[in-house]
Amino acid sequence: MDLSFTDDERAFAEEIRGWLAANLDLPPGFASLDEEIEWGRRWQAKLAAERWIGIHWPYEYGGRGASPIQVAIYNMEYARSRALQPVNRVGINLAGPTLLAHGTDEQKLRWLPTILNAEEIWCQLFSEPDAGSDLAALSTKATPVEGGWVLSGQKVWSSYAQFARWGICLARTNPEQPKHRGISYLVIDMEADGIEVRPLVQITGEAEFNEVFFDEVFVPSEHLVGGLDQGWAVANTTLAHERGTAFPFKEQVVHEVYLDDLYALARRDGLLDDVEASDGLAQSFVELRVLRLHNWRTLSRLARGEEPGPESSWVKLAWTDMTQNLSARALELCQDASPLWRGAHDLPDDGRWQRQWLWSKAASIAGGTSEVQKNIIAERILGLPRG
Repeated sequence: MDLSFTDDERAFAEEIRGWLAANLDLPPGFASLDEEIEWGRRWQAKLAAERWIGIHWPYEYGGRGASPIQVAIYNMEYARSRALQPVNRVGINLAGPTLLAHGTDEQKLRWLPTILNAEEIWCQLFSEPDAGSDLAALSTKATPVEGGWVLSGQKVWSSYAQFARWGICLARTNPEQPKHRGISYLVIDMEADGIEVRPLVQITGEAEFNEVFFDEVFVPSEHLVGGLDQGWAVANTTLAHERGTAFPFKEQVVHEVYLDDLYALARRDGLLDDVEASDGLAQSFVELRVLRLHNWRTLSRLARGEEPGPESSWVKLAWTDMTQNLSARALELCQDASPLWRGAHDLPDDGRWQRQWLWSKAASIAGGTSEVQKNIIAERILGLPRG
């Protein structure tokens, strides 16, 4: 097995590394989420001007037509630079590729140009409070009217919906069909009458997620993506990109940086000679290497032109366990300061590790719960019976 990059791939890595070194601007911190979003718009516009965002998009729509391997290299280099994540991630990674695959020419011309430069931010309107992990059990309905539909219902866990101009939404357009049918994929104008967005304060104290309520919101017929009642097939394109190469490769490198910082923290506090502390760091090193091997396997499949399959559930589970275990070890290394929060006296990294530990609790839920991933592995890989 040859895991080395080609000369062209190494040159590509050098190119993005050099550009980031020359152009990266790391802000000292933000006083509010609004301030972070505005800074993120400016940074993403700078990336877009040089085609260093959405590089997997076709060249004619502002990308570079990058290969899966180039996308993985880009995400590793971007994460290694410690640059903040692009602010319009839903637009770049989910809405844009779905429109490229299923949208009309008019839809592409209207919506794609303003995604990469973050002029118009997008959100995802899939999950519902009463559907749990069963995405197809949605109850938000779109009732046909002249010129389109009237949308009523509720969505939840919609990142940055309070800043979004557009949203990709799954709604039931035919209640007589089984739950995976009769669903349509709609683009929602988040400034339309009848929409209420309520931010949800998380245990980290941040309010990235939102509840979104629709009270007879008009959706024009030209905002239907794909065929009527064919939304589940379109949504699978979105979900395939959500769980594609970008997330696991980026998170692998992000956590490798975290682990380096934890070694530095342990060294500074004289904990490398502590058996439990050193064993924990070594275990996190091993778990990261396992995740890297999973990622290389995924990349090899993509390079052969194979679509990601149920094996991606292995990667999701490996990442979940790794990030939660590493975050718990980070808190242990904070010792007596572990229960403190930002601004406390003599707190390592001003609460960075406390925030990471709190955030990691969502890892076994976001992107598909661990229970769902285990069911997929059992049924689709091991061939075990249901029930």
